Amino acid sequence: MARAERTEVFDVPVEKLYQAIIDYKSYPKFVDGMKSVDIQKESSEGATVKFNLSLIKEISYTLKLNHILNKEVSWSFVSGDLMKVNNGKWILKDLGQARTEVTYSLEVELKGFLPGLGMIEKTLVSTNLPSNMKAFAKRAASL
Repeated sequence: MARAERTEVFDVPVEKLYQAIIDYKSYPKFVDGMKSVDIQKESSEGATVKFNLSLIKEISYTLKLNHILNKEVSWSFVSGDLMKVNNGKWILKDLGQARTEVTYSLEVELKGFLPGLGMIEKTLVSTNLPSNMKAFAKRAASL
């Protein structure tokens, strides 16, 4: 299992960053490798979403997401073709003056035995983490 956590401060209001995170249907426009998103259920408290991601290999997985307005978005794994585990969260802290501290944590485990499985897990968790955080901040700044 691969795990990572990263904290950064972005010059974006917390409300805009939160909106960028929960705007799942827009992910294919700005998240690297995101091919499509199917929102199966959605409310202000959360969502169930199927993601189709293409990194080294195409991966489909469904997550149950929980929302705490402008503070946190957490998720847990429901099902997937290659994943056993995909849990994590965004924690947002309003620093005032349109600045937000963001902590992003993620744990991923893929199932089966494939050549390069460890590399796929590492790519999902550590390599893409900083660029994904920056992509969300950039998206939020454009809202």
